[in-house]
Amino acid sequence: MNTTRPQSIPTTDLPEVITRYLAAHRVRDTATAVSAFTADAVVTDEGATRHGTAAIGDWLETAASEYTYTTELTGAERADADHYVAVQHLEGDFPGGTVDLRYRFTLRDGLIARLAVEV
Repeated sequence: MNTTRPQSIPTTDLPEVITRYLAAHRVRDTATAVSAFTADAVVTDEGATRHGTAAIGDWLETAASEYTYTTELTGAERADADHYVAVQHLEGDFPGGTVDLRYRFTLRDGLIARLAVEV
């Protein structure tokens, strides 16, 4: 388990695989977003956990269609070479209308092995 306290970094310093995932998710390009994950990746969002790229693809399709919203990458943190946080500001027609989400990434072999989306 990573216990290093994350340090703020410029958003441009996030690894390419993370920025590729975020950009693909923003434009609802599920195939490109899923290609950023390891085959055995795990994603946790809204209290549910998805295992593997098929389940992650289903989650992305559902998450992208449920509401209309815009995203803006507003911050980034690095704990170590494999642990990053991206902060996204969302505005849309979901309950509350705005939210800042923390995307906690764990990388392995150049891909996303774990993603936890938190408020």
